Amino acid sequence: MNGCAALAIGILAVTLSAAVYALSTAQEELAEVKRSTPDLDHGAELFDTCAACHGPDGGGTSDGQVPRIGSQHLSVLWKQLTDYRHDRRWDLRMEHFADRHHLSDAQAIADVGTYIHQLEPRAPPEEGSGKLLGQGESLYSQLCRSCHGAAAQGDEVRVIPKVAGQHYEYLRRQIHDAVDGRRPNFSSAHIRLLARLDHDEIETLADYLSRLPGNARQPRTGAGGATP
Repeated sequence: MNGCAALAIGILAVTLSAAVYALSTAQEELAEVKRSTPDLDHGAELFDTCAACHGPDGGGTSDGQVPRIGSQHLSVLWKQLTDYRHDRRWDLRMEHFADRHHLSDAQAIADVGTYIHQLEPRAPPEEGSGKLLGQGESLYSQLCRSCHGAAAQGDEVRVIPKVAGQHYEYLRRQIHDAVDGRRPNFSSAHIRLLARLDHDEIETLADYLSRLPGNARQPRTGAGGATP
């Protein structure tokens, strides 16, 4: 074996070792979060920092740069916050605000996640062009419905996020990020599934999801009179 090959193998081994360690420590902290008894009052105090970007009701921003997180499943919120702390999900802003300077321990994650879960965003999400919504519905039924559910409400027990009523641009960007390898906490099977979509299919799927009611009990009409 030449020196270059040996170096490459060594780098790969270190990278894999770091990834395994990050996953292990993330799982350990998440388990500690789940054992905590959430304190809503403390969660409200911690959320003051989050509200600067996500808004007081967790509604995010209309340009899709900041997601709607209010009323998201508690298990999902806890996992994503933990993943940001352990290099399992990448975003410079969130990695900063989820660090131990802002969220000191597992209890803090439990508290702020629980507070976010009970928020209800008031403003409607940003939507796409409204074109080809039927194709978006068909794609969702074929590729996503079996996990995310008929109304895209996700699953608390299976830690599957609610994607109904999420901002169009945020959904579109996250699909691209996953396919391009910028979402390390996505499973390889999920990435392969999303990689089957072309540019137009990603846009129409994200548009369709943005128009589904975030709260299934409050349906609303999409652009052009369509009711997804």
